[in-house]
Amino acid sequence: MSDTHQFHSIRESERLEKLGSLALLDSAPEREFDIIVLLTQRLFDVPIALVSLVDDHRQWFKARCGLTMTEGPRGDAFCAHAMHVEDVMVVEDATLDERFVDNPLVTGDAGIRFYAGVPLRPAAAGFSPDLPGIGTLCILDTKPRTFSTADKRTLRDLAHLVAGLIEARSAAASLRTLTGTLQEHASTLEVQHLQLRQAERMVGIGSWRYDLIDGSLHWSDQVYAIYGLPLGQMPSVEEGLSFYPRERRPEIARLLDRAVTNGESFDFESNFTTADGRERRVRSMGEVQVADGRPVALTGVFQDVTDRHANDQVLLHSANTDALTGLANRACYERHLAGILDRRKGANAPLCLVLLDLDGFKAVNDTFGHAAGDDVLRMMADRLRQIAPPMSFVARLGGDEFVLLLTRPRDCARAEAQITMILETLRHNVEREGQCRPVSATIGAAFLEDTLVSPAELTHRADLALYEAKRRQRGTGQIYGMTEPIVAPRRLYAVGTTGR
Repeated sequence: MSDTHQFHSIRESERLEKLGSLALLDSAPEREFDIIVLLTQRLFDVPIALVSLVDDHRQWFKARCGLTMTEGPRGDAFCAHAMHVEDVMVVEDATLDERFVDNPLVTGDAGIRFYAGVPLRPAAAGFSPDLPGIGTLCILDTKPRTFSTADKRTLRDLAHLVAGLIEARSAAASLRTLTGTLQEHASTLEVQHLQLRQAERMVGIGSWRYDLIDGSLHWSDQVYAIYGLPLGQMPSVEEGLSFYPRERRPEIARLLDRAVTNGESFDFESNFTTADGRERRVRSMGEVQVADGRPVALTGVFQDVTDRHANDQVLLHSANTDALTGLANRACYERHLAGILDRRKGANAPLCLVLLDLDGFKAVNDTFGHAAGDDVLRMMADRLRQIAPPMSFVARLGGDEFVLLLTRPRDCARAEAQITMILETLRHNVEREGQCRPVSATIGAAFLEDTLVSPAELTHRADLALYEAKRRQRGTGQIYGMTEPIVAPRRLYAVGTTGR
């Protein structure tokens, strides 16, 4: 046996001894571990999240989400590799990784493609802290995905929570043997577990405690860092509220009051201005600590979620925006229209839905190519955006279809004039290399009436009006229920060089 092999064999024996000393293998499910795994699955939006422990022949799941089996062979386990890394092991596409390309979890029905895991190295008396992990906190997906630095940091923080929970669990077992000081230690452990349960619902950066008996407030170092204050310079509760926007302060004060009065927990996000003037986004959670049947403190966690909030806003904008024109997309329009109708039930407020189809658009594509067609769509979107009245809503439904919602009474009252303006504005000649292709719009519109109960009915009426306008004469408009078409004054089409 080589020296290297003997060294690894000794470390593996020590690792297995450490795992056995923690009495975790084959133990009953525990709510704290289950909550962390559920939180991990939701935070990363993955089908599978696990607290996996690896012994000499298998991996066994202390907690699992999205998986029915409780264990599997060690030889197939991604975690058997991850427990040896220093920090985070990420496999973004297992079919491209020579270690796992032939793995049954990849080639079989499980169809695993993505894996990320952090080794669990809870402290244990008598064991070296640099031993391989006893297992991992890991996530798996059936499709490849990227894993950012922020994602790694979040998964690492959650793994630290698991390791801390294992340490607390082990400490609790030891404390139970110390009968003389059991009550004192049990009380301390309850406070620690209370804060841990909060951290399980979000990745905690700082923790705080407000003593309801003497009115004292206690912060961890990270809370000072979020506030932008030096350690020890703690504001009063009233001063602390001043860091939030003025309009949010009464609401936050009510949350704190209800927590003290009724024992209600709270969880909110808000914009936040630090002591040094930085604009941030924070999340705060808290709940009441009860002793002898009465509330004695508020305890909670506090997190700077600025980066996550910014990413959410980018994703939200992307999900609601048509990539070509920058207008709202169909999904955003449908939600917006449904929201308007819901808010206007019984309010007798006017609304006009204007549908537009471009005439001649296919000829532009066929003659000059799709790049020229895309230029036309962008130009028409810009023109619609420029002439749309304030508080109206413009969207591209797809292809050469657009929609305009008029919501102000004054705009609905002059809907015919608005349609005439659109017909004039969207007339355009596309010229290139001696060829000319005219583009215009045909419009169908419908007003909201009390008899309409759904967005689909209103849209259907506008569709019928659009069909009637096309039947009569393209380049005109028609309002549902009216007999006369809307015809814009004829003029020379604007000449453009749309197309490449």
